[in-house]
Amino acid sequence: MELVTVKMLLNRIVTTKVVSASRVIAAPADKIFELIADPSQQPRWDGNDNLAEAPVGQRVRTVGDVFTMTLTMGSDRTNHVVEFEEGRLIAWRPSEPGKLPPGHLWRWELEPVDDSRTRVTHTYDWSALTDENRLQRARDTTADKLLASIERLAALAEHA
Repeated sequence: MELVTVKMLLNRIVTTKVVSASRVIAAPADKIFELIADPSQQPRWDGNDNLAEAPVGQRVRTVGDVFTMTLTMGSDRTNHVVEFEEGRLIAWRPSEPGKLPPGHLWRWELEPVDDSRTRVTHTYDWSALTDENRLQRARDTTADKLLASIERLAALAEHA
């Protein structure tokens, strides 16, 4: 009985460290995916207002790809793609250049509803985050902020 209680508590702790938001966007999955998989487009829809720019020509195509971003505060991030399925799924772990990722993950999942609508789910998972300096920012990343990214993405995809 005690082991079950411990597992339940651990699951609850991990669950609070995984935040997601979802909505249907009136655009086909491939159109939305292009906005996500091309890092140079990401500052246009970033709901955290954290991304300043990314060099053109870094379109993600497979697990193992790495792309760089410059943050609004001027520092650079190297993003390591750890999940990828063309048109459906992309996830990356950011890190400071030359360092190992500290354990947080950004994921986008696209599920076509029909030919012109797509359910988009955006997840931030910091259950493996090891850098204590990043914990407060991780806690501040709420479902509302993830939804803000989805809303901006929708505005671009639906009106392009």
